[in-house]
Amino acid sequence: MPHFSIEYSANLDDIVDIAKLCDALRKAAIETGVFPLAGIRVRAFRADHVSIADGDPQHGFLDLVIRLREGRSQDAKEAAAAHVFKALEAFLEPAMAEHSIAISMEMRDIDAQLSPKTGTIRDHLKKDAT
Repeated sequence: MPHFSIEYSANLDDIVDIAKLCDALRKAAIETGVFPLAGIRVRAFRADHVSIADGDPQHGFLDLVIRLREGRSQDAKEAAAAHVFKALEAFLEPAMAEHSIAISMEMRDIDAQLSPKTGTIRDHLKKDAT
């Protein structure tokens, strides 16, 4: 863990490189020092059908949800959330300067007892992976 899930309005496809955003958020997660490298997952889902604010189809949105296993201190989570959100804002700044876009983020804990995990990614990590 953590799992980063981005939901965004389809009209952002023409103005934001979503694949590069995923990679920027992956790097920001690593920089926090709070998340284990092998557990970081960043994915994006386009919302094709939306209605925002006054209904103007030019409005866009991007919502980032970070789910992580419980056990980190509140201070660590707050610092990580602030760092990741700052990276998100910086990446979207050029698009937001010219377009109507709302961004939001939420970090939430997952009960480890209700979320079994297994995998072999750690066995295949490159030593210099970032």
